[in-house]
Amino acid sequence: MIIRCWGSRGSIPVSGREYIKYGGDTTCLEIRTKSDDIIIVDAGTGIRRLGNELIREGRYRYNFLLTHGHWDHLMGFPFFKPLFLEHPVIHMHRGTYHKKFMESMFAKVMAPPNFPVRYSDLKAKIVYEEGNPDKFRIGSVTVVPIQISHPNTGKGYKFIEDGKTFVFLTDNELGFVHPGGLTASDYGAFCEGADFLFHDAEYTPQEYKLLIEWGHSSYMDVLEMAFKAGVKQLGLFHLNQERTDDEVDEMVDACRKIISERGKKMNCFAVGSDMSFEL
Repeated sequence: MIIRCWGSRGSIPVSGREYIKYGGDTTCLEIRTKSDDIIIVDAGTGIRRLGNELIREGRYRYNFLLTHGHWDHLMGFPFFKPLFLEHPVIHMHRGTYHKKFMESMFAKVMAPPNFPVRYSDLKAKIVYEEGNPDKFRIGSVTVVPIQISHPNTGKGYKFIEDGKTFVFLTDNELGFVHPGGLTASDYGAFCEGADFLFHDAEYTPQEYKLLIEWGHSSYMDVLEMAFKAGVKQLGLFHLNQERTDDEVDEMVDACRKIISERGKKMNCFAVGSDMSFEL
């Protein structure tokens, strides 16, 4: 399993010299599997660059998963160039979402006056897969969804291949249980022994005191949950739109200091655009 990040910024894309290291695109992940399937998670602005790369490679079959319907996870969808070609086939996996959820989200993004091309006019073949509320397979990978604790709810995902596990929990608040969400202990159990965990790390502890219930986590709460779950590698994700590269590095340094002080072996890093990881 190869995991590549095309965008890890939260809320809105950013640009400038202070955002070069981790990038400014919003959420989009690409997973390449042992069975040579391509899984795309979320359609933030990073999906634009991913689409260009897939066309360059001549790859036109994709599987798509959506964590939730907030704007920063959808805004790149109309700029995914394979949508405007006739030969791509995109399998949209509904999982536990209700039947028309994904269709309605994408249609709204492209509805006038938001965009000049309607969703119904796209040339690519889009196939909606019902999926399974507990788990389903995409080629060689088993996908396990979980409810996230976030306003308007959403999904996190566990990807399992050849005994290796990658967990993706963006936009997940560990310090507050939103309607439909779960507790920090539940998420810890879901992440138990994960080889890789990418988790929402929007806030510092000081910021979080003022922003409880906004649907995001303090990076220190994430670190504690990862400790308890025995996670091997922790990637801080959904980087705050105001967080400069230097400030992100300070968060990582703070986490690594605590890891060292406790004698743990867990690797901690911040996830940035164009970073690749192999399991």
